[in-house]
Amino acid sequence: MTTTLTVAALLERAAGEQRVALVPEVVTRLVADGYEVLLESGAGARAFHPDEAYVAAGAKVDSLDAVLAAADVVLAVRRPEPAVLARLRPGQVLIGLLDARGDARAGLDALAGRGVVVLSLDLLPRTLSRAQTMDALSSQASVAGYRAALVAAEAFGRYLPMMITAAGTARPATVLVLGAGVAGLQAIGTARRLGAQVSGYDVRPAAREEVTSLGAGFLRTSVTAGAGEGGYARALTPEEQAVQQAELGQQIRTFDVVITTAQVPGGRPPVLVTAETLAAMKPGSVVVDLASGPLGGNVDGSVPGQRVLTDGGVTVIGAGGLPSQMPTGASAAYARNVTALLAAVVRDGALALDPQDEVVGAVWVRPAETAAVPPTLPEGE
Repeated sequence: MTTTLTVAALLERAAGEQRVALVPEVVTRLVADGYEVLLESGAGARAFHPDEAYVAAGAKVDSLDAVLAAADVVLAVRRPEPAVLARLRPGQVLIGLLDARGDARAGLDALAGRGVVVLSLDLLPRTLSRAQTMDALSSQASVAGYRAALVAAEAFGRYLPMMITAAGTARPATVLVLGAGVAGLQAIGTARRLGAQVSGYDVRPAAREEVTSLGAGFLRTSVTAGAGEGGYARALTPEEQAVQQAELGQQIRTFDVVITTAQVPGGRPPVLVTAETLAAMKPGSVVVDLASGPLGGNVDGSVPGQRVLTDGGVTVIGAGGLPSQMPTGASAAYARNVTALLAAVVRDGALALDPQDEVVGAVWVRPAETAAVPPTLPEGE
């Protein structure tokens, strides 16, 4: 690099957020490549990376004021709070999972209108092979799927695997994963490794091969939806959703554990497990809702970040923030995603933003533009 570009990572301030945008291992590589790296003091502490580890890797640690004043590029996991965004200056670059879809996009358009360069990883065109190393949605969905199986196992009152003991034999638990995207496939694989009897479901017929390749069964309904634009699943019509709910409900109630993973970027997730279905499930059953958030979830009555015990004895877990519960692993993957995108926008030590580049043009939030938003993510991503 012929000039020095200053890259900074902020302390995440959202409630319950424990991840950090840079880890010491990645800092070492950035410094070797000629970057100056700054971190806000305490940024990595909740991911078990103390300030001293960053200093040893070649970074400088300072206050928020100093970091914002010096940074050319500001890295974040989630969108910083409004008070921090208001302090970003024209020409400064903000990179993160910034929630750039749906109604929330307006806030980023206003930020870009002030001259801040906004690059949102949740707009990444995920079907491009060169974008795979930058795909933070997939890396974090993989963490969520893995964690969901562990959360379900912890909440379930019996063994997941078959257990043969002197006190008798325990049959394996039956687990159903709704959605065979990245999170769903990871949940299926993890539940299988834990010894459960696992089935998967997805509206996309092509997902069957992926599910069965992991040794799981594939649940069928009469509702199918092929891939839409960019490989995303087509949104179901209201009539199709009603049929899907009814047919799934008859099968869901037979399982011990259900993990749901279907999300709509910027919109309300589809309800896959209705209140009627929950009421018909066996006491002691567990439902983990990875889509649970402010806009709703896949499960009637799920509450983000909480466990709810229904009158019928079913535990419903609102688990939309699971990557934050595994901050060390999730941060390591995210830091690699962020630096891969950084490499795509830096040339010879200086920012080189090409709106014609298929990756840069897609993630760059510019004023008076509407991002091309597919109607529905593949279930589980």
